Formats: sequence, C-alpha cells, structure tokens
Amino acid sequence: IGMSSRDVKPDEMKKYPELVVTTIGKDGVALIINPGNTVTSLSTAQIKGIYNGNFTNWKEVGGADRAIVVVGRDSASGTREFFTSSVMGGQNYVPTMLEKNSNGAVQQTISQTPGAIGYVGLGFIDESVKAIKVNTGSVEVEPTVQNVLSGKYPLSRSLYLLTSGQPSGLAKEYLDYILSPEGQGLLTEEGFVPVS
Repeated sequence: IGMSSRDVKPDEMKKYPELVVTTIGKDGVALIINPGNTVTSLSTAQIKGIYNGNFTNWKEVGGADRAIVVVGRDSASGTREFFTSSVMGGQNYVPTMLEKNSNGAVQQTISQTPGAIGYVGLGFIDESVKAIKVNTGSVEVEPTVQNVLSGKYPLSRSLYLLTSGQPSGLAKEYLDYILSPEGQGLLTEEGFVPVS
C-alpha cells in the first residue's frame, strides 16, 4: 500500500495501469504565520505574490514593516506539488524560500521566526503558530475541518491509498478499516477530514 497527498498523474496511470486509487480523506492546506504577525487574512493572489517574490515586506499586504521570510516544502513533497498547481499556477518560487522536508519542520520554523509564512496540513495548526484566513473575494475563510468538509475552504486536497490491483487479504482489511467509522474517526482526530 502506498500513500499519496496528491492526485495520481495521467502518465503515472498509463505507466502503472494496475494501480487502484482509494480516497480515504481530505486535508486542508493552511497558511501559517508567526503569532506576533498582525495579518489575519490573505487572498490567493497575495499568497502567490509572497511565494513568487513580488511581495517581500508584510506592509505590502496589510501588515507591519517587516521582511517576509518565505518557508515552503521540498520538491519531493505532495503538499508542495498541490501548492504549486493550486496557488502558484506553475510559477517559480522566490529563490530565497527556505525548503523544509516536513510539515513539522515548517511549523517549527514559523513558530520561531518573526515575519515567516509557511503552509502545512490542518493537523499542524496549534498555539505555536497563527493560521490565516483565505480571502476569496467575497468572504474570509478559516482553515478548519468544517470548512474543508463543506467545500468553503479553497485550499484542500484528497488523500489516497494506492494498491497494485484490487486490494485483497491484509491490504483489503486495512483499507476497509480506514474507511470504517472507527478509521475515519482516527483520521478526524489527526486533523484530517473524513470521506464518510
């Protein structure tokens, strides 16, 4: 069984036609900042502008006069791939972006760095960081499980388990468990959004 937090690409399905993709949940990708930052929301255009280097100071997006420290995930990350397609539209990141290899590393960097911004899964929002709302133009939406579930929060993605062919034996038992009320409850406890 493989895990993926990004969609399987058409060329991957062509290369591995026996691949079976099972959606087990959803996750929101939250923008987090240092708790000392006064900014409460950003539009996707502003987020993109921060990550491509068009905005380099928080005062350009309604905050204090402080340099923006851009933090992202490494190039092997499914979260980064989602962010690249959904927010960046395939544009390059600012060359000074600090690349971290996990959600936890992003969270820790943001919590310790005034002026920093990063993106993490919902389960990594706690009191050490401040999650910001995404301004959709008509409303500011908080990154919460409820808002991902309702479809209001714009930065969300599905989570998958992958098998070679239809799962059987222990793999099928595991998938059945993950999709059961108990398994979906565990997903919820970890800050993810259930599919059932």
